[in-house]
Amino acid sequence: MENILIAGANGTTGKKIVNLLKASQYFNPIAMVRKEEQLEQFKVDGVETVLADLTKDLTKAIKNIDKVIFAAGSGGENVVEVDQEGAKRLIDVSKMADVKKFVMLSSMGADNPEAIEGMVDYMKAKQNADEHLRNSELNYTIVRPGTLNNSEGQGKIKLSEKLNEQGEISRADVAQTLVRVLHDDAPNNTIFEILQGETLIGEAINTIQMNELNMSVN
Repeated sequence: MENILIAGANGTTGKKIVNLLKASQYFNPIAMVRKEEQLEQFKVDGVETVLADLTKDLTKAIKNIDKVIFAAGSGGENVVEVDQEGAKRLIDVSKMADVKKFVMLSSMGADNPEAIEGMVDYMKAKQNADEHLRNSELNYTIVRPGTLNNSEGQGKIKLSEKLNEQGEISRADVAQTLVRVLHDDAPNNTIFEILQGETLIGEAINTIQMNELNMSVN
């Protein structure tokens, strides 16, 4: 089984990711948390943990890690130091540790921050983090969902490199998408947007992979 570090494991989406990985036969979740009091809830569930702060040295957090999911966020309180620089720190130590894949939970709108009124600083932080990952030479997938909600997951999404529409998607379906792209047969070095939709998550991801294969052949 591959060891998967989840940055932001204590968040609403992060906890869903941890639970999916725990139920998987392929992955072993390592929950990265910032505070001592956050450790116990994962230990009770038999989930391995690592105590690390995105604003500090992350070298120890990446030890024996095969792949990473970055699902952390400052909640708008410290977007530059956490959402941007924290992501960069984790990307950099992941590269030094020869991590096999880095999956980034980004946001729809990160490709054009100025267009998102009231969220320009956050979107710029996400854009800068995404660009740092793209230039890192790590194997990556960047997932950009629409507005997150807490509805029950449907297991179905709408996916494209650029959707050109606004909308919502459940955190459960986002979590499932992030876990699905960890697999070795998922598309690599790619960015795509997702919303709630009618296509099964696995099928939607396979479609974008087939498109990439066709482009490489042509």
